[in-house]
Amino acid sequence: MNSYDVAVIGSGPGGYVAAIRCAQLGMKTVLIEKYSTLGGTCLNVGCIPSKALLDSSHHYDDALKHFENHGIEITGDVKISLEKMIARKDTVVSQTTAGIDFLMKKNKIEVINGMGSFKDSTHILISKLDGTSEEIEAKSTIIATGSKPSSLPFITLDKERIITSTEALKLKEIPKHLVIIGGGVIGLELGQVYRRLGAEVSVIEYMDRIIPTMDKAQSKELAKTFKKQGVKFFLSHKVAGVTTNGDQVTVTAHDKKDKEVSITGDYCLVSVGRKPYTKGLKVENAGVKINERGQVEVNDQLQTNISNIYAIGDVIKGPMLAHKAEEEGVFVAEILSGQKPHIDYNLIPGVVYTWPEVASVGKTEEQLVESGISYKSGQFPMRALGRSRASGDTDGFVKILSDTNTDEVLGVHMVGARVADLIAEAVVAMEFKASAEDISRMSHAHPTYAEAIKEAALAATDNRPLHS
Repeated sequence: MNSYDVAVIGSGPGGYVAAIRCAQLGMKTVLIEKYSTLGGTCLNVGCIPSKALLDSSHHYDDALKHFENHGIEITGDVKISLEKMIARKDTVVSQTTAGIDFLMKKNKIEVINGMGSFKDSTHILISKLDGTSEEIEAKSTIIATGSKPSSLPFITLDKERIITSTEALKLKEIPKHLVIIGGGVIGLELGQVYRRLGAEVSVIEYMDRIIPTMDKAQSKELAKTFKKQGVKFFLSHKVAGVTTNGDQVTVTAHDKKDKEVSITGDYCLVSVGRKPYTKGLKVENAGVKINERGQVEVNDQLQTNISNIYAIGDVIKGPMLAHKAEEEGVFVAEILSGQKPHIDYNLIPGVVYTWPEVASVGKTEEQLVESGISYKSGQFPMRALGRSRASGDTDGFVKILSDTNTDEVLGVHMVGARVADLIAEAVVAMEFKASAEDISRMSHAHPTYAEAIKEAALAATDNRPLHS
């Protein structure tokens, strides 16, 4: 029987990063992955493939609608091959997962492809993909098994017409009418992909706004932009049923006044969130507690009730974000090596990779109001930037919230071009407890989208933006 210092179950961003950090710190490490490729949901059927399709569809949309404005004339029809677009996406995924294979070899991490389950707290049974089995011993184990798409109890996912994000990434045809249940990140990103490609898109959302966990101003701005792009929204609607009839899918929903609406399309994407995945792990054999939400219970050290077993990422509490899982993977590795790392969960940014992009870090305005915290708000529109006008990306804004008394930045919320990258500036500033005035006095290159951050900071500092 092979013995290891650390066994990591699950090779998503949390798991493979945890394994790398453990190996860097001198621990003999094994990574157990049930599928034939590494990278988990994020690299295989999540973050990476969806961004590949978003970028490809963006190029097509630009060619149709914006090239002429730049003096680029296309003779003849602009044609699209969904097959080639999906193939390119698959290539990007293959290259990325191959990169993880390289990192495992580089860091001398043993990889076992198979389903891992606990025999007890220190022994793991692995049913390998080649049909054989193996038992290993590990002083410590990190559970990083991630999550799976959620559904509603009355919906039958046939994965043909009623689909999840996994199937939406590999459709054989462009939908005529894609009906999306859920106005969150995943539904909006995939909805924009297929809207650009010519599909009619309808989004049904139970809450009164899309991306409801983000700042209300961001929800309003993104909804306005999506409506201009032709997306239809049914907000404050509760889905009551989903039925199929041949190639047609009908979704029935009720508004606040219980008025029923029926929306028929050829595909229905169920995008109502994700749930922790522990199926087949047999945590009960190790005595690990699972809460009523299906999450592995952990303490502030990400340690389960069994002292040598830890859990990270989507399988525990908190936002289901790849970069959150990565931070937790490093955190646990360093805990195991005797270090004293920390994670500030308030400073983990959230991003929606639509166009315009949406990005946030810290407290929303609604959270500050609810907490009774006195704050100042400074907002600057992207359309006032020379860089935005030069590129034609004028939708959006940057909003900075700072403490009334100390001027410390409490939250930064953005909508606009490349804000998924710009949010890092806000994270750095808040990590060092910068004030709005601190940011306002930092030189920002001109012309850039980042100037909107400086201007929003000026707006939050005695309302003195320079360019609006």
